[in-house]
Amino acid sequence: MRLALSSSLALLLPVLARAHFTLQYVWANGVDGGYNNYVRVPPNNNPVTDVTSTDLTCNVGGTSGAGVQTLSVAGGANITLEWHQHAQRTGEDAISGGHKGPVLVYIAKAPTTAAAFNGQGAVWTKIYQSGLLTPSSQTWASDVVNANAGKHSVVLPASLPAGEYLLRAEMIALHVAATYPGAQFYIGCAQIKTTSGGSAAPPKVALPGAYHGSDPGITVNIYNNLQSYVAPGPAVWTG
Repeated sequence: MRLALSSSLALLLPVLARAHFTLQYVWANGVDGGYNNYVRVPPNNNPVTDVTSTDLTCNVGGTSGAGVQTLSVAGGANITLEWHQHAQRTGEDAISGGHKGPVLVYIAKAPTTAAAFNGQGAVWTKIYQSGLLTPSSQTWASDVVNANAGKHSVVLPASLPAGEYLLRAEMIALHVAATYPGAQFYIGCAQIKTTSGGSAAPPKVALPGAYHGSDPGITVNIYNNLQSYVAPGPAVWTG
């Protein structure tokens, strides 16, 4: 029995390793923005694993938004972010069921245009997070995203000043996170412009900078009857 179980795990692990995904669609108030529009598209669907790398900002190659359109929305808009393993919406799970973990969303105001903004330094404000939802069944935010065909939504705080922003969505897969590096960071940055807003000055952190490999939300064994989860980074700012 032990040999059979080990063999099954050995067969499963390569499948899990290949089940990567990317942010592919941005919706504004229920309107689909189209495939890879407004998104800084990485070269492949592999995760980031080094929390000190500039790849943690907006994924590999994501410090430049040259050639990427910027989506105009009103302040307080509802933004839906949609992830998939490959360039297809049907025929497979949006995210592998084994890639359990939290969902986080940050926003950073560009000094000029979103396209010219590299997202470096203490510029990021966390506006959403969801983690371990039901410990008894080990239901995670990622499970809800998968059940919702790869989608999750966030409302932009209406008190944010009008202007151009990077909206950074992140899903952290914790299936091999018992040691560091192990956690898999799936990151997608969208370029948006809010046409109205307020005058809030929210708290900000740097990414990379706010995460450490030893954080309990990054190095964690999710298979040991985990009862609670503390997501990395700052608290959510609600505006």
